[in-house]
Amino acid sequence: MSARVPAFDAEIAAALVDQAELVVTSLHPHEIAALRDRAAPPDIRPVAAHAGCTVSEHRAPGPAGGVRVMILRPAHVTGPVPVLLHLHGGGFVVGAVTDDVDAALDVAPGWAVASVEYRLAPEDPYPAAIEDAYAALVWLVAEAAELGLDPGRVVVTGVSAGGGLAACLALLARDRGGPRLLGQLLVCPMLDDRNDSPSGRQMAGLGSWDRDANATGWGAYLDGQAGGPDTPGYASASRAGSLRDLPPAFLDVGSAETFRDECVQYAARLWADGADAELHVWPGGCHGFDGLVPSALLSLAARSTRADWLQRLLSRTVI
Repeated sequence: MSARVPAFDAEIAAALVDQAELVVTSLHPHEIAALRDRAAPPDIRPVAAHAGCTVSEHRAPGPAGGVRVMILRPAHVTGPVPVLLHLHGGGFVVGAVTDDVDAALDVAPGWAVASVEYRLAPEDPYPAAIEDAYAALVWLVAEAAELGLDPGRVVVTGVSAGGGLAACLALLARDRGGPRLLGQLLVCPMLDDRNDSPSGRQMAGLGSWDRDANATGWGAYLDGQAGGPDTPGYASASRAGSLRDLPPAFLDVGSAETFRDECVQYAARLWADGADAELHVWPGGCHGFDGLVPSALLSLAARSTRADWLQRLLSRTVI
């Protein structure tokens, strides 16, 4: 009897076929270079123009000569604005500062987006990426007045590996006594280097970013030590001993993807530790479905729900 798997949403299933050249299902270490070669980072200028934003380039003080940060800010808004500190996806091994920025802008009208160019594995394994993210956060808050940003309304966000980094950044900022985050918006986050969940086994070879690809990403980031007993929570958020005293979290994930069960488990742990967390499991969604087919009804619903959560989060703050 063949294994039973969740059905893909009809629009998602069609996109997986029609855009097969863009979909990474499995990935092995020797294929990382080719994946980078075919990656096409989006041109940020039309994205910014469509959102009515200015674009500025900065270098935050930090390791390896500093960290590149690109800030898109609403052009005609006076006064400090809330900001999404954005960490792109790419399994820790690929990706650029302009990736996924359009989706971040889409869910946060009136906000700025500060996107971080963190170092990639395997050339720069853990803790390179998380230290870059932390340096960017510290700099952003320190320079907020000059940048027209509100240092009290910073939400960290990311997609896939970027979502996992965002969760780790919330942990690191808590434990170092760093800048206080308003929230963490985790989109299909990559949370557990053990890579042995029921959903990971169930979806092997199917959809996008399967268990083999996940092993490649984690293996590169953790320098071949993924799944071992000593992985710190600042590398793989699911390894953290405590999820207490973290900022409010939003997690969403597809029902038909590798990360489904680790995201559900992480949300359950947040609740068990008294944290404020909201979880959405989108029926029939593959990994990164709203990036693959932004116009799908499921994608529109997911982005609308993220935007609603951000608006509710803002409503709690006193300006």
